[in-house]
Amino acid sequence: MACRLFAQKGFDGVSMRDIAQECGVSKATLYHYFPDKDSLLRPLALGITKSLYLHVAGHDDPARPAAERLRSFVAETARFFERYRWAWIAASTTFWSDPKIRARRERIGWRDRYEQLVRDILQAGIDAGEIRALDVPVAGRMILGAVNWMPRWYDPKGPLPAPEIALRFCGMMLEGIGAPAAAQPNDSGLRASHARP
Repeated sequence: MACRLFAQKGFDGVSMRDIAQECGVSKATLYHYFPDKDSLLRPLALGITKSLYLHVAGHDDPARPAAERLRSFVAETARFFERYRWAWIAASTTFWSDPKIRARRERIGWRDRYEQLVRDILQAGIDAGEIRALDVPVAGRMILGAVNWMPRWYDPKGPLPAPEIALRFCGMMLEGIGAPAAAQPNDSGLRASHARP
């Protein structure tokens, strides 16, 4: 419930009183467990980042083809987002603002593991000849950019669940968005089309 408040109003727009009211507890009870908003949001932000990586990595199978692994990566990321939408948004808005340097470094470490996983999938695909040679860090950021913007483009009331939309994005990335080149007729086809009876 506090996650929804942080996601909708931002960290500065939420008071401890707001959180207490939303959670149905007294302000004194809330202060007993959490001395301030930072102590509430910091573990949430770290937990979401760590849990996202563990969830996605737990569904990855390095023995599968790279395209399948990539589809799993984006679908499971979207599935995690759909399940923890408010916490994801609240955590994202405070990613770089944690005043505790150690906590911020730990969170960045989990973020880096998550990013490295998609790079490893791309590199494995290149090594196996399944994906053309490309700039892996740039391609990885393109994929992460698509899924990390889910809070902006995903509508829970829309016709498609988040994993389905993410898989469509992935399909476009894997196949490209350019139209296939028109088939060129062979010489015999040309002669036949221009022949006169």
